[in-house]
Amino acid sequence: MEPNSPETRTDPGTLAVAVAPGMPIFEVAIPYQVFYEPPLGVDPDRWYRFQLCGPRETDFAALRDPFVALTAHDYDDLIRADTVIVPSTPNVREAPPRDLVEAVRAAYEAGARIASLCTGAFVLAEAGLLDGRRMTTHWRHIAAMRERYPHLEIDPAVLYIDDGRILTSAGTMAGMDLCIHLIRKDLGSGAANAAARYLVVSPHRAGGQAQYLQSPVPAYPADSGLSATLQWAIHHLDQPLTVTDLARHANTSERTLARRFHAEIGGTPLQWLLTQRVIRARELLECTDLPVDVVADRCGLGTAANLRTHFGREVGISPSEYRRSHRVTRHEIITG
Repeated sequence: MEPNSPETRTDPGTLAVAVAPGMPIFEVAIPYQVFYEPPLGVDPDRWYRFQLCGPRETDFAALRDPFVALTAHDYDDLIRADTVIVPSTPNVREAPPRDLVEAVRAAYEAGARIASLCTGAFVLAEAGLLDGRRMTTHWRHIAAMRERYPHLEIDPAVLYIDDGRILTSAGTMAGMDLCIHLIRKDLGSGAANAAARYLVVSPHRAGGQAQYLQSPVPAYPADSGLSATLQWAIHHLDQPLTVTDLARHANTSERTLARRFHAEIGGTPLQWLLTQRVIRARELLECTDLPVDVVADRCGLGTAANLRTHFGREVGISPSEYRRSHRVTRHEIITG
């Protein structure tokens, strides 16, 4: 295992944002805003060591963009980082900067975790890091991605994909979702929720949620009750809820409920329920000493075996492993 891989660390380590001339400044600002300093209630000593890393030399006079990110670190620092975020490529119609591609590849080979926001996936693809992996990018640039890298497995519908040491995301707010997801993975739900509160964004949107709504204006009244049904279900996760229960609470048919879930959530009612149950399980594992079988019962997954199956599939590790790593987070990182 590489020396600076996420599996060998006890803290989130150094997080470097790869900056290149001409890179859209808004995409650069997203990881800066999320990771530069810890939100209120999170111990600064246990937060990320943040760096903006750019090329050694930049011909600013040749740039057409009115905004430029000045960096105190270069690509040599990028290669030594624990996590590297590639916000975007300067121009999807051109090959990504060669020095950026080589630095990102070298960082991965040194054991870093690599995450792309929006068209940053083009940089990862050029570096060969997406070969044999399922990935995504902004829906608008899916055709260009397929044309340039026809061998890749591209999922055009989801917000983001976590494939272990390689993560990719769709457009602007999906990039924010991925950043919050990284905090949740590294530091737990408490830190992720604190960051989300500070940024005034949703603390959790599942990566499998759709990038955009098929129908911008819902074909049902705004007071249809679906939002109330979601809140009701969250408060009753310990019960064996079914699609029939949700439809009954929403005062609609199961078929209509499924259509509304697809329009608003981008998935099925059962998928949404499972995601909420796993989120509840994470919180209970982090914040309580309840036995695993009790956690399973409290989040509505019934048995410890059932919890282990779904938790392992969604999170990638067992509930016990998750508790061992994130109980430290709860006691040492969250201070208020």
